Amino acid sequence: MNKRPTINDVAHLAGVSKRTVSRVINGASNVGKATRERIEAVIKETGFAPDKQARGLSTSRSYLIGLIYDNPDALYIDQVQRGVLSICSELGYELVVHPCRYKSEGFIEDCIHFVRRSNIDGVIILPPVSESKLLADTLQSKHINYVRMASVDLDDHKNIVVSDDRAALRDLARYMVSLGHTDIGIISGPQQYYSSKERLEGFLETLQSLNVDVPPSRIVEGKNSFESGIECARHLLIQSPRVKAIFANNDEMAAGVLKVAHEMGIAVPDDLSVAGFDDNLLAARVIPALTTVQRPVGDMAAIAARKIIAHIQGKEVSESETYLVKPHLIIRDSIKKV
Repeated sequence: MNKRPTINDVAHLAGVSKRTVSRVINGASNVGKATRERIEAVIKETGFAPDKQARGLSTSRSYLIGLIYDNPDALYIDQVQRGVLSICSELGYELVVHPCRYKSEGFIEDCIHFVRRSNIDGVIILPPVSESKLLADTLQSKHINYVRMASVDLDDHKNIVVSDDRAALRDLARYMVSLGHTDIGIISGPQQYYSSKERLEGFLETLQSLNVDVPPSRIVEGKNSFESGIECARHLLIQSPRVKAIFANNDEMAAGVLKVAHEMGIAVPDDLSVAGFDDNLLAARVIPALTTVQRPVGDMAAIAARKIIAHIQGKEVSESETYLVKPHLIIRDSIKKV
């Protein structure tokens, strides 16, 4: 058809009422499977796109989902947005992002103001902001839909998607020890964050269970940035005797380790083994390719998006529905057998 298709055109071609088409568009469950599929086929064939403003007025929704974050890793944020948008585009929602300063005075008020100002239907909250109990309690008290992504089980399972970082770091520790590594340095993340604590504790506890001791001098706290990875790597690599392997809390800092090793003439992995966490775009592209832990960020974000939309639509989100996701080890070229 030459003119822009309308909801009336879709109803006519599908042989249903306008109200039934509207129910399918708005995700209502009281439409039969065959009827729903017929309407969706007509929508796809005609290229019909509902007017978001009219749709919002008819349902008292804005069809906007907020994303609240304070994370310096642009690659992580990109993965999250892709995961959320894959569901938003499927279900007719738009994404509005809001960077904030997690530790700043008035950050709770800033987040609430964002939701009110932008007329958001619900928010997805990323770590470390998602670790704030006060923010979650405030959102709940103001009847604002939310879902948290985190590394620790902090909430009702219907309101959270958890990455089991501790279990993944156990796997990495066992792998490194299996290759003969016993002199290991660690660049942790900021210890005020649950995710950093979970990774550090999971790694250290497993090493200790395997009779590998990491002295305090071999543990340096970074800021999860490339620059802090460089600074921490220099601190570890000037020690004598020099450390034989380094685990960094994320791939950004691990890339900083690779840079410093190159500048100091230390061959990776021949003279120094390096591991990271996240498996972001850098991990497979640096030289040598980085052994790391792959956190399925896009999948977690998609799960969070489905949960928040279910909340918005008033659908029950089961406590047993997927909430725990385990990252897994990606073995590449940056760790060598001793």
